[in-house]
Amino acid sequence: MIMSQIITKVEFAKLVESIESHEGYERPFAFAIGIATCDRRGEVLEVYYPHPNCNANFGTAAVLASLTCHISGNETAILTLAQIESALGYFYPFCEEPGHINIQLLRSIKTAMDEKTLQGDQKIVATFLHKNKEGSLGPVTSVEDAYLRLQLLSHRLVKVNEINLDNLFQVLPNVAWTNLGPISLNELTSRQLEARLNGNWLHVYAVDKFPPMADYIVPSGVRIGDASRVRLGAYLGSGTTVMHEGFMNFNAGTTGPSMIEGRVSAGVEVGADTDFGGSFSTQGTLSGGGKTKIKIGERCLCGANAGTGISLGDDCVIEAGLYITPGMVVAVIDVHGKVVYETKARELSGKSGLTYRRNSQTGKLEALSKKNTIELNAILHKN
Repeated sequence: MIMSQIITKVEFAKLVESIESHEGYERPFAFAIGIATCDRRGEVLEVYYPHPNCNANFGTAAVLASLTCHISGNETAILTLAQIESALGYFYPFCEEPGHINIQLLRSIKTAMDEKTLQGDQKIVATFLHKNKEGSLGPVTSVEDAYLRLQLLSHRLVKVNEINLDNLFQVLPNVAWTNLGPISLNELTSRQLEARLNGNWLHVYAVDKFPPMADYIVPSGVRIGDASRVRLGAYLGSGTTVMHEGFMNFNAGTTGPSMIEGRVSAGVEVGADTDFGGSFSTQGTLSGGGKTKIKIGERCLCGANAGTGISLGDDCVIEAGLYITPGMVVAVIDVHGKVVYETKARELSGKSGLTYRRNSQTGKLEALSKKNTIELNAILHKN
Protein backbone atom coordinates (compact mmCIF):
# COMPACT_ATOMS: atom_id res chain seq x y z
CA MET A 1 0.00 0.00 0.00
CA ILE A 2 1.30 3.48 -0.78
CA MET A 3 2.04 6.11 1.86
CA SER A 4 -0.62 8.59 3.00
CA GLN A 5 1.00 11.76 1.61
CA ILE A 6 3.82 12.69 -0.71
CA ILE A 7 5.84 15.78 0.21
CA THR A 8 8.36 16.15 -2.63
CA LYS A 9 8.43 15.47 -6.36
CA VAL A 10 11.26 13.00 -5.80
CA GLU A 11 9.02 10.99 -3.47
CA PHE A 12 6.26 11.10 -6.08
CA ALA A 13 8.60 9.81 -8.78
CA LYS A 14 9.66 6.93 -6.52
CA LEU A 15 6.00 6.16 -5.80
CA VAL A 16 5.14 5.98 -9.50
CA GLU A 17 8.19 3.81 -10.18
CA SER A 18 7.12 1.45 -7.41
CA ILE A 19 3.57 1.13 -8.76
CA GLU A 20 4.70 0.61 -12.34
CA SER A 21 7.17 -2.09 -11.25
CA HIS A 22 4.34 -4.29 -9.93
CA GLU A 23 4.02 -7.56 -11.79
CA GLY A 24 1.57 -7.30 -14.66
CA TYR A 25 1.12 -3.53 -14.45
CA GLU A 26 0.78 -1.79 -17.81
CA ARG A 27 0.66 1.87 -18.63
CA PRO A 28 -2.77 2.65 -20.12
CA PHE A 29 -3.16 3.90 -23.66
CA ALA A 30 -5.83 6.25 -22.31
CA PHE A 31 -7.54 6.99 -19.02
CA ALA A 32 -9.89 9.57 -17.59
CA ILE A 33 -11.81 10.65 -14.50
CA GLY A 34 -15.51 11.01 -15.28
CA ILE A 35 -18.94 11.83 -13.96
CA ALA A 36 -21.39 9.05 -14.82
CA THR A 37 -25.17 9.44 -14.92
CA CYS A 38 -27.13 6.34 -13.92
CA ASP A 39 -30.77 5.33 -14.03
CA ARG A 40 -32.64 4.38 -10.86
CA ARG A 41 -31.38 0.81 -11.10
CA GLY A 42 -27.77 2.02 -11.15
CA GLU A 43 -27.22 1.30 -14.85
CA VAL A 44 -24.89 3.82 -16.51
CA LEU A 45 -26.53 5.99 -19.18
CA GLU A 46 -23.60 8.24 -20.13
CA VAL A 47 -20.26 9.53 -18.81
CA TYR A 48 -18.72 13.00 -19.05
CA TYR A 49 -14.90 13.01 -19.09
CA PRO A 50 -13.77 16.65 -18.86
CA HIS A 51 -10.09 15.88 -19.47
CA PRO A 52 -9.33 12.57 -21.22
CA ASN A 53 -5.67 11.51 -21.18
CA CYS A 54 -4.09 9.69 -24.12
CA ASN A 55 -0.48 8.46 -23.91
CA ALA A 56 0.10 11.09 -21.24
CA ASN A 57 0.11 11.75 -17.47
CA PHE A 58 1.27 8.24 -16.59
CA GLY A 59 2.03 9.28 -13.00
CA THR A 60 -1.60 10.22 -12.44
CA ALA A 61 -2.68 6.95 -14.04
CA ALA A 62 -0.39 4.98 -11.72
CA VAL A 63 -1.82 6.62 -8.59
CA LEU A 64 -5.43 6.05 -9.68
CA ALA A 65 -4.61 2.46 -10.66
CA SER A 66 -3.07 1.77 -7.26
CA LEU A 67 -6.05 3.26 -5.41
CA THR A 68 -8.53 1.20 -7.45
CA CYS A 69 -6.40 -1.97 -7.63
CA HIS A 70 -6.23 -1.69 -11.42
CA ILE A 71 -3.44 -3.54 -13.25
CA SER A 72 -4.26 -3.77 -16.96
CA GLY A 73 -7.09 -4.22 -19.45
CA ASN A 74 -10.11 -2.05 -20.24
CA GLU A 75 -11.78 -1.38 -16.93
CA THR A 76 -13.77 1.18 -14.94
CA ALA A 77 -13.71 1.71 -11.18
CA ILE A 78 -15.94 3.86 -8.97
CA LEU A 79 -13.96 6.50 -7.06
CA THR A 80 -14.94 7.15 -3.46
CA LEU A 81 -14.39 10.39 -1.54
CA ALA A 82 -11.69 8.68 0.52
CA GLN A 83 -9.82 7.60 -2.61
CA ILE A 84 -10.04 11.11 -4.08
CA GLU A 85 -8.70 12.59 -0.84
CA SER A 86 -5.85 10.06 -0.88
CA ALA A 87 -5.03 10.91 -4.50
CA LEU A 88 -4.85 14.61 -3.69
CA GLY A 89 -2.47 13.77 -0.84
CA TYR A 90 -0.14 11.97 -3.28
CA PHE A 91 -0.35 14.92 -5.70
CA TYR A 92 0.56 17.43 -2.98
CA PRO A 93 3.87 18.55 -4.60
CA PHE A 94 1.95 19.68 -7.70
CA CYS A 95 -1.20 21.14 -6.15
CA GLU A 96 -0.08 24.79 -6.38
CA GLU A 97 1.25 24.51 -9.93
CA PRO A 98 -1.00 25.55 -12.83
CA GLY A 99 -1.75 23.23 -15.70
CA HIS A 100 -2.38 19.98 -13.82
CA ILE A 101 -5.86 19.38 -15.19
CA ASN A 102 -6.45 16.04 -13.46
CA ILE A 103 -5.57 17.47 -10.05
CA GLN A 104 -7.84 20.48 -10.65
CA LEU A 105 -10.65 18.13 -11.66
CA LEU A 106 -10.23 15.99 -8.54
CA ARG A 107 -10.30 19.08 -6.33
CA SER A 108 -13.53 20.27 -7.97
CA ILE A 109 -15.10 16.84 -7.53
CA LYS A 110 -14.03 16.69 -3.87
CA THR A 111 -15.66 20.08 -3.26
CA ALA A 112 -18.89 18.87 -4.86
CA MET A 113 -18.83 15.71 -2.75
CA ASP A 114 -18.11 17.68 0.45
CA GLU A 115 -20.95 20.08 -0.29
CA LYS A 116 -23.21 17.22 -1.42
CA THR A 117 -24.08 18.93 -4.70
CA LEU A 118 -23.65 15.77 -6.79
CA GLN A 119 -26.99 14.37 -7.88
CA GLY A 120 -28.12 11.03 -6.50
CA ASP A 121 -27.96 9.45 -9.96
CA GLN A 122 -24.31 10.44 -10.47
CA LYS A 123 -21.11 8.64 -9.57
CA ILE A 124 -17.42 9.40 -10.09
CA VAL A 125 -15.47 6.88 -12.13
CA ALA A 126 -11.94 6.24 -13.38
CA THR A 127 -11.75 4.45 -16.73
CA PHE A 128 -8.62 2.81 -18.17
CA LEU A 129 -8.05 1.64 -21.76
CA HIS A 130 -5.15 -0.66 -22.72
CA LYS A 131 -3.99 -1.89 -26.11
CA ASN A 132 -3.47 -5.61 -26.57
CA LYS A 133 -0.45 -7.35 -28.09
CA GLU A 134 -1.82 -6.64 -31.57
CA GLY A 135 -1.84 -2.91 -30.82
CA SER A 136 -5.64 -2.64 -30.63
CA LEU A 137 -7.96 -1.69 -27.79
CA GLY A 138 -10.23 -4.59 -28.62
CA PRO A 139 -14.04 -4.19 -28.83
CA VAL A 140 -15.93 -1.74 -26.63
CA THR A 141 -16.85 -3.46 -23.36
CA SER A 142 -18.97 -0.99 -21.38
CA VAL A 143 -20.81 2.34 -21.51
CA GLU A 144 -17.92 3.98 -19.67
CA ASP A 145 -15.45 2.54 -22.17
CA ALA A 146 -17.61 3.70 -25.12
CA TYR A 147 -17.93 7.27 -23.90
CA LEU A 148 -14.20 7.56 -23.29
CA ARG A 149 -13.41 6.41 -26.84
CA LEU A 150 -15.93 8.85 -28.30
CA GLN A 151 -14.55 11.73 -26.26
CA LEU A 152 -10.97 10.88 -27.26
CA LEU A 153 -12.12 11.50 -30.84
CA SER A 154 -13.93 14.76 -30.13
CA HIS A 155 -11.02 16.05 -28.01
CA ARG A 156 -8.77 15.42 -31.07
CA LEU A 157 -6.63 12.96 -29.11
CA VAL A 158 -7.16 10.22 -31.71
CA LYS A 159 -8.07 10.62 -35.36
CA VAL A 160 -10.93 9.16 -37.41
CA ASN A 161 -10.58 5.38 -37.86
CA GLU A 162 -7.62 5.23 -35.43
CA ILE A 163 -9.59 3.70 -32.57
CA ASN A 164 -11.55 0.44 -32.41
CA LEU A 165 -15.30 1.07 -32.06
CA ASP A 166 -16.49 -2.50 -32.57
CA ASN A 167 -19.48 -3.41 -30.37
CA LEU A 168 -20.32 0.27 -29.82
CA PHE A 169 -23.99 -0.01 -30.79
CA GLN A 170 -24.50 -3.13 -28.71
CA VAL A 171 -23.10 -1.43 -25.60
CA LEU A 172 -24.64 2.05 -25.79
CA PRO A 173 -28.17 2.36 -24.38
CA ASN A 174 -30.88 4.28 -26.20
CA VAL A 175 -31.43 7.39 -24.06
CA ALA A 176 -33.91 10.27 -23.88
CA TRP A 177 -31.84 13.48 -23.99
CA THR A 178 -33.83 16.15 -22.14
CA ASN A 179 -33.55 19.58 -20.53
CA LEU A 180 -33.20 17.70 -17.22
CA GLY A 181 -30.36 15.55 -18.52
CA PRO A 182 -30.24 12.00 -19.89
CA ILE A 183 -33.13 9.76 -18.82
CA SER A 184 -33.64 6.03 -19.27
CA LEU A 185 -36.51 5.27 -21.64
CA ASN A 186 -37.91 2.90 -18.99
CA GLU A 187 -38.24 5.89 -16.63
CA LEU A 188 -39.26 8.58 -19.09
CA THR A 189 -43.03 8.42 -18.53
CA SER A 190 -42.71 8.57 -14.74
CA ARG A 191 -40.19 11.42 -14.96
CA GLN A 192 -42.52 13.38 -17.26
CA LEU A 193 -45.33 12.92 -14.73
CA GLU A 194 -43.08 13.99 -11.83
CA ALA A 195 -42.04 17.12 -13.71
CA ARG A 196 -45.65 18.12 -14.46
CA LEU A 197 -46.75 17.55 -10.87
CA ASN A 198 -43.91 19.82 -9.73
CA GLY A 199 -44.91 22.54 -12.15
CA ASN A 200 -42.03 21.86 -14.54
CA TRP A 201 -41.83 20.88 -18.19
CA LEU A 202 -39.69 17.96 -19.36
CA HIS A 203 -38.59 18.60 -22.92
CA VAL A 204 -37.17 15.65 -24.91
CA TYR A 205 -34.66 16.90 -27.46
CA ALA A 206 -33.77 13.50 -28.89
CA VAL A 207 -34.02 9.73 -28.37
CA ASP A 208 -30.70 8.32 -29.47
CA LYS A 209 -27.63 6.34 -28.48
CA PHE A 210 -25.40 9.36 -29.16
CA PRO A 211 -25.66 12.82 -27.57
CA PRO A 212 -24.59 16.07 -29.27
CA MET A 213 -20.82 16.59 -29.15
CA ALA A 214 -21.15 20.19 -27.91
CA ASP A 215 -22.71 18.98 -24.63
CA TYR A 216 -19.34 17.38 -23.84
CA ILE A 217 -16.67 19.34 -25.71
CA VAL A 218 -16.47 22.30 -28.10
CA PRO A 219 -13.11 22.02 -29.87
CA SER A 220 -11.19 25.23 -30.47
CA GLY A 221 -11.65 27.12 -33.72
CA VAL A 222 -14.97 25.64 -34.91
CA ARG A 223 -18.45 26.94 -35.73
CA ILE A 224 -21.56 24.73 -35.52
CA GLY A 225 -24.87 26.09 -36.79
CA ASP A 226 -27.02 23.42 -35.09
CA ALA A 227 -25.28 21.52 -32.28
CA SER A 228 -27.79 18.65 -32.45
CA ARG A 229 -26.39 17.70 -35.88
CA VAL A 230 -22.86 16.92 -34.67
CA ARG A 231 -22.72 13.67 -32.70
CA LEU A 232 -20.31 12.94 -29.87
CA GLY A 233 -17.35 11.15 -31.41
CA ALA A 234 -17.04 13.56 -34.33
CA TYR A 235 -13.56 14.98 -35.00
CA LEU A 236 -13.68 18.64 -36.03
CA GLY A 237 -10.38 20.15 -37.12
CA SER A 238 -9.67 23.78 -36.27
CA GLY A 239 -11.27 26.10 -38.81
CA THR A 240 -14.20 23.78 -39.54
CA THR A 241 -17.68 25.23 -39.98
CA VAL A 242 -20.69 22.91 -39.87
CA MET A 243 -23.65 24.84 -41.27
CA HIS A 244 -27.21 24.41 -39.96
CA GLU A 245 -28.07 21.64 -42.45
CA GLY A 246 -24.67 19.98 -42.18
CA PHE A 247 -24.33 16.70 -40.27
CA MET A 248 -21.26 15.06 -38.73
CA ASN A 249 -21.52 11.50 -37.47
CA PHE A 250 -19.35 9.83 -34.82
CA ASN A 251 -15.94 8.61 -36.05
CA ALA A 252 -16.16 11.11 -38.89
CA GLY A 253 -14.42 14.40 -39.25
CA THR A 254 -12.31 17.08 -40.83
CA THR A 255 -8.56 17.56 -40.58
CA GLY A 256 -8.58 21.34 -40.90
CA PRO A 257 -10.55 24.33 -42.24
CA SER A 258 -13.60 23.02 -44.11
CA MET A 259 -17.14 24.17 -44.87
CA ILE A 260 -19.64 21.37 -44.23
CA GLU A 261 -23.17 21.99 -45.47
CA GLY A 262 -23.74 18.35 -46.33
CA ARG A 263 -23.52 15.02 -44.46
CA VAL A 264 -20.33 13.31 -43.35
CA SER A 265 -20.97 9.64 -42.55
CA ALA A 266 -19.23 7.45 -39.97
CA GLY A 267 -15.72 6.46 -41.03
CA VAL A 268 -15.31 9.39 -43.46
CA GLU A 269 -12.36 11.79 -43.16
CA VAL A 270 -12.44 15.15 -44.96
CA GLY A 271 -9.22 17.00 -45.82
CA ALA A 272 -8.48 20.65 -45.08
CA ASP A 273 -9.84 23.48 -47.24
CA THR A 274 -12.64 21.30 -48.63
CA ASP A 275 -16.23 22.47 -49.18
CA PHE A 276 -19.34 20.25 -48.99
CA GLY A 277 -22.33 21.93 -50.65
CA GLY A 278 -25.88 21.67 -49.31
CA SER A 279 -27.09 18.03 -49.04
CA PHE A 280 -23.84 16.60 -50.39
CA SER A 281 -23.41 13.17 -48.80
CA THR A 282 -20.79 10.45 -48.40
CA GLN A 283 -21.30 6.72 -48.15
CA GLY A 284 -20.30 5.48 -44.71
CA THR A 285 -19.41 2.08 -43.28
CA LEU A 286 -22.50 1.47 -41.11
CA SER A 287 -25.04 0.34 -43.71
CA GLY A 288 -24.28 -1.29 -47.03
CA GLY A 289 -20.83 0.21 -47.35
CA GLY A 290 -18.92 -2.80 -46.08
CA LYS A 291 -15.50 -2.02 -44.71
CA THR A 292 -14.52 0.49 -47.39
CA LYS A 293 -13.70 3.84 -45.81
CA ILE A 294 -14.21 7.00 -47.83
CA LYS A 295 -11.56 9.70 -47.61
CA ILE A 296 -11.93 13.15 -49.16
CA GLY A 297 -8.72 14.98 -49.97
CA GLU A 298 -7.72 18.60 -49.50
CA ARG A 299 -9.06 21.55 -51.50
CA CYS A 300 -12.03 19.63 -52.92
CA LEU A 301 -15.29 21.24 -54.00
CA CYS A 302 -18.31 18.96 -53.68
CA GLY A 303 -21.49 20.35 -55.21
CA ALA A 304 -24.95 20.62 -53.68
CA ASN A 305 -27.28 17.60 -53.85
CA ALA A 306 -24.38 15.38 -54.93
CA GLY A 307 -22.45 12.60 -53.25
CA THR A 308 -19.73 9.99 -53.52
CA GLY A 309 -19.15 6.35 -52.77
CA ILE A 310 -15.48 6.57 -53.73
CA SER A 311 -12.59 8.47 -52.16
CA LEU A 312 -11.35 11.72 -53.67
CA GLY A 313 -7.74 12.79 -53.85
CA ASP A 314 -6.68 16.42 -53.51
CA ASP A 315 -8.05 19.21 -55.73
CA CYS A 316 -11.14 17.33 -56.97
CA VAL A 317 -14.57 18.65 -57.98
CA ILE A 318 -17.95 16.91 -58.13
CA GLU A 319 -20.59 18.91 -59.96
CA ALA A 320 -23.92 19.66 -58.30
CA GLY A 321 -26.50 16.87 -58.46
CA LEU A 322 -24.02 14.12 -59.36
CA TYR A 323 -23.80 11.05 -57.11
CA ILE A 324 -20.84 8.83 -57.91
CA THR A 325 -21.11 5.13 -57.05
CA PRO A 326 -18.18 2.69 -57.39
CA GLY A 327 -19.70 0.73 -60.27
CA MET A 328 -20.42 3.69 -62.55
CA VAL A 329 -18.58 3.79 -65.89
CA VAL A 330 -16.45 6.93 -66.16
CA ALA A 331 -14.88 8.40 -69.30
CA VAL A 332 -11.51 9.92 -68.37
CA ILE A 333 -10.91 13.12 -70.35
CA ASP A 334 -7.44 14.62 -70.84
CA VAL A 335 -6.49 18.32 -70.81
CA HIS A 336 -7.27 18.50 -74.55
CA GLY A 337 -10.82 17.24 -74.10
CA LYS A 338 -10.22 13.78 -75.58
CA VAL A 339 -11.39 10.50 -74.05
CA VAL A 340 -8.28 8.64 -72.85
CA TYR A 341 -10.06 5.53 -71.58
CA GLU A 342 -13.19 4.34 -69.78
CA THR A 343 -13.19 2.62 -66.41
CA LYS A 344 -15.29 1.96 -63.31
CA ALA A 345 -15.38 4.82 -60.80
CA ARG A 346 -13.81 2.61 -58.11
CA GLU A 347 -10.60 2.52 -60.18
CA LEU A 348 -10.31 6.31 -59.83
CA SER A 349 -10.86 6.27 -56.07
CA GLY A 350 -8.36 8.50 -54.29
CA LYS A 351 -6.88 10.04 -57.45
CA SER A 352 -6.20 13.78 -57.37
CA GLY A 353 -6.98 16.62 -59.76
CA LEU A 354 -10.20 15.21 -61.25
CA THR A 355 -13.42 17.06 -62.04
CA TYR A 356 -16.45 14.74 -62.17
CA ARG A 357 -19.38 15.88 -64.33
CA ARG A 358 -22.22 14.67 -66.54
CA ASN A 359 -21.78 15.43 -70.21
CA SER A 360 -24.72 17.73 -70.96
CA GLN A 361 -25.17 16.25 -74.45
CA THR A 362 -24.57 12.52 -73.96
CA GLY A 363 -25.37 12.13 -70.26
CA LYS A 364 -22.15 10.13 -69.75
CA LEU A 365 -20.17 10.46 -66.53
CA GLU A 366 -16.81 12.11 -67.21
CA ALA A 367 -13.69 12.77 -65.20
CA LEU A 368 -11.62 15.66 -66.46
CA SER A 369 -7.96 15.10 -65.68
CA LYS A 370 -7.10 18.69 -64.99
CA LYS A 371 -5.69 20.03 -61.73
CA ASN A 372 -8.06 22.44 -60.03
CA THR A 373 -7.11 25.27 -57.73
CA ILE A 374 -9.99 25.47 -55.27
CA GLU A 375 -9.78 28.13 -52.58
CA LEU A 376 -12.31 28.55 -49.81
CA ASN A 377 -13.33 31.98 -48.63
CA ALA A 378 -10.78 32.71 -45.89
CA ILE A 379 -13.13 35.13 -44.13
CA LEU A 380 -15.87 32.49 -43.83
CA HIS A 381 -13.41 30.07 -42.19
CA LYS A 382 -11.96 32.49 -39.65
CA ASN A 383 -13.38 30.99 -36.46
